[in-house]
Amino acid sequence: MTPTDITRALDDLLFTPLPSLDEALDRHFTPDYNQCTDGVWSDRTAFARHMTRLRSLVRSGHVEVHDELRDGPRYADRHTVTITQHNGQTSRIEVYLFAEHAPDGRFRRVVENTRHLDGHSDDGNLAHVS
Repeated sequence: MTPTDITRALDDLLFTPLPSLDEALDRHFTPDYNQCTDGVWSDRTAFARHMTRLRSLVRSGHVEVHDELRDGPRYADRHTVTITQHNGQTSRIEVYLFAEHAPDGRFRRVVENTRHLDGHSDDGNLAHVS
């Protein structure tokens, strides 16, 4: 199986109506998945709550990968996420991501640091809403 990457994962999680959130999580993340965003750790259940909340806010968006590196199970990238919310606000967030893939190609662990680039100042917390 080809290991997942951030573009495919975020497209399925946020930017396309299908698959369902549960299908997207199962496709890209292991059951024991955990993530650290800006120093705050969450398990897969908390991550699912975060994605549910984001899905309720996000109308559209896209990911632009600037740098990407794969080395066995290790994956790293620097990407920008552009999000347009249902209220019309558009924001851009830069993300530095370091991850570990499971043998089946799904993300097992992600550590990321985010930086709000453009948009309403309240959107700086989008990486943390739940």
